[in-house]
Amino acid sequence: MITHTLRPAAVIFDMDGLMLDTERPMVELWIQVGQARGWDITPEVMFRTAGVNEAATRAVFMQEYGPDFPYDTIRKEAIQVMREKIEQAGIPHRPGLRTLLDHLDSLGIPLGLATSTVKEIGIWKLKKAHILDRFEAFAFGDEVSRGKPEPDIFLLAADRMDKEPQDCVGFEDSPAGLQGLHAAGIRSVFIKDLMEPPPDILATVWRRCTDLAEAVALF
Repeated sequence: MITHTLRPAAVIFDMDGLMLDTERPMVELWIQVGQARGWDITPEVMFRTAGVNEAATRAVFMQEYGPDFPYDTIRKEAIQVMREKIEQAGIPHRPGLRTLLDHLDSLGIPLGLATSTVKEIGIWKLKKAHILDRFEAFAFGDEVSRGKPEPDIFLLAADRMDKEPQDCVGFEDSPAGLQGLHAAGIRSVFIKDLMEPPPDILATVWRRCTDLAEAVALF
């Protein structure tokens, strides 16, 4: 039970799987595209890429499937199918997103974004989800040399809002993201999407909520 509220200097959000319901569909697309090309991509391998940047994702696949794995081809095809689906049907929000964003806006708390997605795709997704204008500052995966679980992307987002990390709160759904928030000295709120983090990572979490609407009571 939430027993007290906090007024942070800023709130920093992850994007895929946290605000946008895009992680699960992308896992399914990679599996489908891989099967069409003769590769058995498992959900477990895909889960290991949750929250990390493109370079780390590539490393996971190369380690799991070897140097002959056609990573660039499968990634390109999966992204193309994803774009087509989003252009047709839009991007669904995770439960409670607008409720939480409206609440934080009513309090005058500035919002930042820290996503491992590259800038071009990230901006496009935010526009398609109709939430681009909600954020004061952005930090994308191709703007830092070290991705999650390193703290760099969260520190960049806080710096672009001119806020101290320890005065911020961050929302994440992935183990890598929670590790990054902890390393940055930012209080973390965990909203589960694809996986349950191991106990050592959960031990660093400030608050856990079942969905974004429940997190309204934190502020």
